[in-house]
Amino acid sequence: MVVDSSKMLQNRRARLLLHWIPALIGIAVIIGESTATMSSENTSRWLLPLWVKLFGPIGAARWDVVHHYIRKTGHFVGYGMVSLGFFDSWRVTMERRWTEWQVRFRSAAGLAVLSTLLLASWDEWHQSFLPGRTSSPRDVAIDLCGAVAAQLVLLGIAGVWRKRPGLLVAA
Repeated sequence: MVVDSSKMLQNRRARLLLHWIPALIGIAVIIGESTATMSSENTSRWLLPLWVKLFGPIGAARWDVVHHYIRKTGHFVGYGMVSLGFFDSWRVTMERRWTEWQVRFRSAAGLAVLSTLLLASWDEWHQSFLPGRTSSPRDVAIDLCGAVAAQLVLLGIAGVWRKRPGLLVAA
């Protein structure tokens, strides 16, 4: 059987592209949210009516606190999801270099957290130039915590699956 190396390379490139799509979508979402449209004032305009519809009326002072925690939870969860996209991208990109499962997992997780940290830092820097937006190292810390938490959850799930034969197929 003759193997066409150009076809194998083409398939590998297509596979890499497909596995980078979730990370690229995450980056695009972050870029979209890093605009004046998603400032605290603007998100309050549509979140408050939604809150009132779901949970009833809320005082202005209380709403400020709730709104703050909604936004910070969004940072934590959003960047956690972005880090999962980066994890899969790095896992597939470096699979030839890291053939052992544990090495591949740790390396891809580390690169995912680093990529997420760089994106979060860029996002806060970018927001420092936008009217109506603020830039905060605390937000970068929340984003980083979300990325680390997502990787730890992934590690826990993968660890359980690795102990049960047939549940996790090595990719």
